[in-house]
Amino acid sequence: MTHSTHFLSASTLTGDSVKNLQGESLGDLKDIMIDTDNGTIVYGVLSFGGVLGMGEKLFAVPWEAIKIDGENRQLLLNVDKERLKNAPGFDKDNWPNFADTRFATQIREYYVR
Repeated sequence: MTHSTHFLSASTLTGDSVKNLQGESLGDLKDIMIDTDNGTIVYGVLSFGGVLGMGEKLFAVPWEAIKIDGENRQLLLNVDKERLKNAPGFDKDNWPNFADTRFATQIREYYVR
């Protein structure tokens, strides 16, 4: 039995499309947030909406809620478009404090069920 482990660089994932389980586009992965204390990926930052970067809204999504579909070069998030539109978000010039435990709790409760 052959057992292989897959590794991807962060730059391979950034820019990849994010779709929900129904195949609808939810935007793309803008960035990956890493907890430097333990070296784990904590959030994927998704961009949604806007045109040519104008008016786009960014969302921090717990990494555990994102599945990687390497074969199709996309990420999967089990959320419908309307729920994402109403999710807590931020703009590119006003990022949240990812270390704030209230923020972390709010985001985790929104996406991880």
